[in-house]
Amino acid sequence: MSRMMIISAAVAVLGVGAYFVTTPGPQTSGTSIDLPGAAFAQGTEADIDTSTIVDMSIGNPDAPVTVVEYASFTCPHCAAFHAGPFKQLKTDYIDTGKINFVYREVYFDRFGLWASMIARCGGRAQSFFGMTDLIYAEQSTWSRAGEPAAIVAELRKIGALAGLDGDAMETCLQDGDEARTLVAWYQENAEADGIESTPSFVINGKRYSNMSYADMAELIDDASE
Repeated sequence: MSRMMIISAAVAVLGVGAYFVTTPGPQTSGTSIDLPGAAFAQGTEADIDTSTIVDMSIGNPDAPVTVVEYASFTCPHCAAFHAGPFKQLKTDYIDTGKINFVYREVYFDRFGLWASMIARCGGRAQSFFGMTDLIYAEQSTWSRAGEPAAIVAELRKIGALAGLDGDAMETCLQDGDEARTLVAWYQENAEADGIESTPSFVINGKRYSNMSYADMAELIDDASE
């Protein structure tokens, strides 16, 4: 996927119906609403202050190597990375304090945006990464649930499994300002780092496409020297 297509995806996420979510209450109601406020405010992404969005990171912030992953919650290759190589990376490099690991979301569609809003609902990096593991582990279930209302219902189940309160999840999902700011933040990052596909990795400022764990470990070791 070209960088222009990735940026266009961000615009599409902001299009009509991008913020459709189900209403609070019984999931059998079938009713829906559009997010209020900034979700449909006029203006461009350039008008949005993205400084309120926090990079989610784990590991050692003072480590000599920073690894940034760009990934989409609806990307199967990203799910495969988190099911295998990421666990080894965490054991070998993150938990040992050898690297600082940063996760940055890419939004190809509104479903990935909703997953991100659920993952960020806890507000802390540790809860975010725990939620990320659950979202990727259940990707084939929630992302293929069918209608948008069904997808949101599955994401709510994941949030509940992680201990999120139902009212808190609803507040997060209905935050139109946050949704639009996240999309603008993603677009800024993708342009700045030249992201062309997911997953992509930036290791000490240099971009790489998806790779084997062995290749990634070698790059990290070289950057540490």
